[in-house]
Amino acid sequence: MRACSTARGSLMRHGSNIHLLIFVCAAIAVAGCASKPPPPAQNTGSATASRPPAAAVQSSILPGSAKDFRVNVGDTVHFDYQRWDIGDQDRSLLQRQAVWLNKYPSVRVTIEGHCDERGTRAYTLALGAKRAEAVKEYLVSVGVSNARVGTISYGKERPVCAESNETCWAQNRRAVTSISSGAAVTSGMAS
Repeated sequence: MRACSTARGSLMRHGSNIHLLIFVCAAIAVAGCASKPPPPAQNTGSATASRPPAAAVQSSILPGSAKDFRVNVGDTVHFDYQRWDIGDQDRSLLQRQAVWLNKYPSVRVTIEGHCDERGTRAYTLALGAKRAEAVKEYLVSVGVSNARVGTISYGKERPVCAESNETCWAQNRRAVTSISSGAAVTSGMAS
């Protein structure tokens, strides 16, 4: 019993020290959180100091250019095997194309119909034509002038992927809206 009471007395003396230690640590932690942020760096004339913030950097893509159309709108819709009907996701892309085309009324486009390698040359040319015409009909139905939209079929002649598997075939079953005239041009070169 005597050992217990000695230990308890020792803990009580050290207990007040522990409370004091906890209080000091908490005060230091709070003081550290309340410190002021460092002042902004002075412009020393170095290249890093004169860079604009990332949000202020502007795109090098000229609005109304073919590159603007490809990058910011999208130029390709895809089709299922032996099909030319337009899916919901592709309708959304074609709607964006129509908005862009109506914003730039001097631009004329050609819809290129493409197929995968399966089928005869004559069959894939006919299917590519149906795909291009389906895209044209959709664009005209949402307000693009019929006179501004041409079509051409390349059938299986211009694949984007040359492997003989479903992944490649799916990439090749497409219609591409390409700018044929009227787009903005930078530095004397078409974009």
